[in-house]
Amino acid sequence: MTRIGLIDYGMGNLHSVQRTFGRLGAELVSVHGPADLEACEALVLPGVGAFDPAMERLRSAGLEPALRRSCASGRPLLGICLGLQLLFEASEEGKTDGLGVLAGRVRSLPRLAGHPLPHMGWAPLIPATASPLLPAATPEAWVYFVHSFAAEPAEATASTALVDYGGTPVTAAVWQGTIAACQFHPEKSGPVGEAMLRRWIDWVGSL
Repeated sequence: MTRIGLIDYGMGNLHSVQRTFGRLGAELVSVHGPADLEACEALVLPGVGAFDPAMERLRSAGLEPALRRSCASGRPLLGICLGLQLLFEASEEGKTDGLGVLAGRVRSLPRLAGHPLPHMGWAPLIPATASPLLPAATPEAWVYFVHSFAAEPAEATASTALVDYGGTPVTAAVWQGTIAACQFHPEKSGPVGEAMLRRWIDWVGSL
């Protein structure tokens, strides 16, 4: 069985992620520091909260350089919600640098009348570049969002799915090399989200 590490830096929705992976037959092992991830074949980076405090916690745990090395080595990683945003170079939400393993920045969603922030609730994904997470023939997928910021990848092809926010498509999921990430919460998106996680687990197992 593939050994998948769940990065625990004190700002993730760990229990719901663990439960969902458990239902899919994948046991996650907790990663608290650099030594923990060495035995892992793949990683999950969850996140709930603000950009700067999350990066500060990753740094204090010694995980910032370790995650950069891990991604550079080709070890698969799946980011969820804030975990997606941390993969980019910087965010308008804060002042600190992100992990920078994906080129681009995280921008605030536009303030639009009738569209309160955070963007919260169910919305359909708009397919973009096909990936193992969202293959070309994937049926319409409604997933659950809670966010006020969205990534703008430097390479448009890194976006595997978008979501409409007030008439503007923004990044909902990315896939580049061995790095995948969802701005939405697949672990809270019912059978559709579980199907995405199953595809990711199967893809990791095929490497």
